[in-house]
Amino acid sequence: MPPRVNLGKCNGCEGREESFCEEVCPGNLMTVGDETMKAFCRNNRDCWDCMSCVKACPRNAIETRVPYQLGYCNATLKPFMGKNSIIWKCTDIYGNVKTYSYKNRLEV
Repeated sequence: MPPRVNLGKCNGCEGREESFCEEVCPGNLMTVGDETMKAFCRNNRDCWDCMSCVKACPRNAIETRVPYQLGYCNATLKPFMGKNSIIWKCTDIYGNVKTYSYKNRLEV
């Protein structure tokens, strides 16, 4: 599923030449609208679902939803960015929670 941007939270990374989501998108799909100053995906069909934009957004304004056929309505997958790692919190349809921690590629 392509990223969904919460327009109430997104400020287009105000003050930056390039927003964080634009900077990290491997497909060069994320951009900030000239008039709205809000992020959006240029072409949803080309999105790889890598979730880089979700992880990079400092305002937690971007989310990717897993289709209900794969994850069902109560399942979630949430990233939490640390200084040198990212933690993924996975909750399955039965409420079981697993966390996975990975070292970031770039030192922050």
